[in-house]
Amino acid sequence: MRADPSLDPGSPAAGRGAASEPILRTELLSIRFGGLAALSNVNFELPREQVRAIIGPNGAGKSTFFNCLTGVLRPSSGRIMFNGEDITGLPSNEISQKGIARSYQITNILPNASVLENVRIAAQSRRHAWNMVSHHTTFPDINAKAEAALQSVGLLDKANEAASNLSHGEQRNLEIGIALATDPQLLCLDEPTAGMSAAETHHTVELVRRIAEHLTILIVEHDMEVVMGLADRITVLHYGAILAEGTPEEIQENPRVLEVYLKT
Repeated sequence: MRADPSLDPGSPAAGRGAASEPILRTELLSIRFGGLAALSNVNFELPREQVRAIIGPNGAGKSTFFNCLTGVLRPSSGRIMFNGEDITGLPSNEISQKGIARSYQITNILPNASVLENVRIAAQSRRHAWNMVSHHTTFPDINAKAEAALQSVGLLDKANEAASNLSHGEQRNLEIGIALATDPQLLCLDEPTAGMSAAETHHTVELVRRIAEHLTILIVEHDMEVVMGLADRITVLHYGAILAEGTPEEIQENPRVLEVYLKT
């Protein structure tokens, strides 16, 4: 699937834990903002090589959950376990080093840098200490890693273009390439098809489906057609707590979910 075998999270170098152990688990995860409980005692498990969607109404706690997992927010209480290791409260850069990568709801790229440079910076962050003096050719392994990531998201032919020249859908997929360049074991995608045309959405769904063959993916997405077509299982959040979990078919038929979220 990817030109560089080291991008395969299933390889021995990826450092996975025991196959039977969930890659991610939260225990009574809670976070409060003043008197508001944004997350309340969330117990969550994610098996390896599964695509799990997180859905829920606006304000359900989806983004807060993502931000806790990726070190943007520190939980008020509870634990986050990744590969059996407690990562609760670690900063974002350390969580990235552990093997969790994410894309953001709002495109987060360097618009004036080239497509390749955007990905190369991410790859270098995992393999070498950042050094403004060293030229990028000092690290040929970084170039290979960056090019492999771009190949995986279909952007290698635009490597030398300015990222700002990409279409919206291509910029969103560049973000996925940036995340892949950090060698993640868990990829967290926050609204990956937001603002896309139907054709761009279809392309991104196919991209996520391809990379999910050897990667665990956690996705927040409002487009129910995308969710139902991609997810192995779905977790529904409501008022900061888990309302339901199940297969897409089970969620579509769950009366509580229909009442609070899917009902039109």
